[in-house]
Amino acid sequence: MVNIVAGMMPLLRALMKKAGIEQHTVEIVPGTIVNIWVPSETIKKPNKSKKTTTSAAASPGDIIKPSKPVVVLLHGFVGDGIITWPFQVASLSKKYSVYVPDFLFFGGSTTDSSDRSPTFQAECLVKALRKLGIERCTVVGFSYGGMVAFRMAELYPELVEAVVASGAVPALTESITDDLLNGIGFSSLPELLLPNTVQGCKRLLRTGADMKLWFPDRAYKDFLEVMFDNRKERTELLQELIVSDKGYVPPRFPQVVYMSFYFQMYIRVAIVLCRVNECRVEVRIL
Repeated sequence: MVNIVAGMMPLLRALMKKAGIEQHTVEIVPGTIVNIWVPSETIKKPNKSKKTTTSAAASPGDIIKPSKPVVVLLHGFVGDGIITWPFQVASLSKKYSVYVPDFLFFGGSTTDSSDRSPTFQAECLVKALRKLGIERCTVVGFSYGGMVAFRMAELYPELVEAVVASGAVPALTESITDDLLNGIGFSSLPELLLPNTVQGCKRLLRTGADMKLWFPDRAYKDFLEVMFDNRKERTELLQELIVSDKGYVPPRFPQVVYMSFYFQMYIRVAIVLCRVNECRVEVRIL
């Protein structure tokens, strides 16, 4: 029997192609590859291959700098880039050069490094974007993607001109994590974000969705089979997200930051960020 989710992927790829972006891989260093969907007009193709690669030694002549404002869309912990952002790509691609990367251990991105920190994810993405000729961009991140977006903005202000973060905070401190898990009835982040049963997948959807959605059990089962690989590495990614409350200082962002939340306990984080950033943070509670 055909896996429903796997069967959707060719359709999503076709939608991406229709929107004018195509799959590309960037070698950061030997052993680390970032899969990223890029505007078709920015890649010079040496042949008719559907998938192109920019290596560490790629010639600048192989890359055409984007001519429109750049928007980078960062997915969350459940799913990869194209399953998270297809409608946004279709909407934005007419006016913006849209880039949709997969994080390491998601989609087609891999590494043999043992570093699982959000900082390492941010560094790899920035290196990939620079290899693709991007000098300035707006970064939009959902959940885990929002946290990586904050790290990119903090570490590379010359690249990131604005951040849009949904359901994300700059860092998951121990106290925020405890409040979050206690409030939604989970014992750990892996229990929430790496379900291994249909019931666990349903709980995740109920927690993260702002409306009641129904899918047959078959759809949940197929989603589990396709979207939750690399469990060991992803568990390590979640473990590296949590930071100690002791000594944590909220970052000061020179960029404008837009934030929206669906967990009420994040409000206090937004208030602190507004104070630290002189009210350059706009907060909307969904």
